[in-house]
Amino acid sequence: MTTFGVIELRGGGARVTLAPSIGGRIVELELGGRQWLWANPDLPFGPPVEGASYAETGNSGGYDECFPTVAACVLASGTPRYGGLALPDHGELWTQHPAVHFDRDDDGQRATCAWTGQRLPYRFLRSVQITHAGELRVGYTIENTGAVPLPFLWSSQPMLPLTDVTRLELPTGALVRVADAQGSALKGIAAECRWPNVRLARSIADLAFPAAIARRYACKLFVDLPAAPVVLGVTEGPLRLDVRFDGRAVPHVALWLNNGEVKSPPDGHPARNLALAPCIGAADALTAAIKGGRQTQWVPAGSSRSWSLTWSARRLDDAPA
Repeated sequence: MTTFGVIELRGGGARVTLAPSIGGRIVELELGGRQWLWANPDLPFGPPVEGASYAETGNSGGYDECFPTVAACVLASGTPRYGGLALPDHGELWTQHPAVHFDRDDDGQRATCAWTGQRLPYRFLRSVQITHAGELRVGYTIENTGAVPLPFLWSSQPMLPLTDVTRLELPTGALVRVADAQGSALKGIAAECRWPNVRLARSIADLAFPAAIARRYACKLFVDLPAAPVVLGVTEGPLRLDVRFDGRAVPHVALWLNNGEVKSPPDGHPARNLALAPCIGAADALTAAIKGGRQTQWVPAGSSRSWSLTWSARRLDDAPA
């Protein structure tokens, strides 16, 4: 991290480092004495490339945001005002240099990044605060600056390492949709299941222990969450990383599980990583969400919408937050 400037916030023994010049990406997140974010050894952090494939040039790891789409797409002709509009891979935020504002309150330091829409009329605000209690609070606001409703998908993208002892904790019985499955081990995987068990061609796999499913595979899943406060967890050894938020505001979580199947860039080494990604809209392409009715979200003209996430870490022998 010597080729670009970073901002570091500290509090309560926790630390977060973000880089405005590479899309405002969080490049380090230390909670509970552990560095949680995965970094790609084959694709170091560097200046973003407008119009390039994120998987080939931007998938360096860390924690960034996808908005107003995740996958590249062209909006259907029937989309009011925006029909035929092409949106780039991973959205618009990762290639921008957002404006940054600093402040603090009684809870600690805060840095707010502001992006301006390039193809759609919006402002996207994300505040990052490390509290005196050692938590990371991330607040989001979308402002529709246009004259018609704004369609969007949003997904956080925190990349974490996948290890032999990784355990995922999501609401038992939550509906899981399989959006993508790669590798012969996932042949015959059911299109839908209930967390944590998924049916494969010849067995039942436990998604809570992703490394035990198969030696090599990758999949993208969308999980429907209850319309209530939720806590999702990733356990590594004696430590657990939690994310808390309101399922009424953020109704889904996307899971990317890559156990040595996918290389990024294509000529790199097989990676072992995962994304536990709270999201709004259960699809990767905005045009598919609109067409398929996957809880497409709209912000009325001249209005805004806000939500927040709180990340924390604790030892398993400690009382829950």
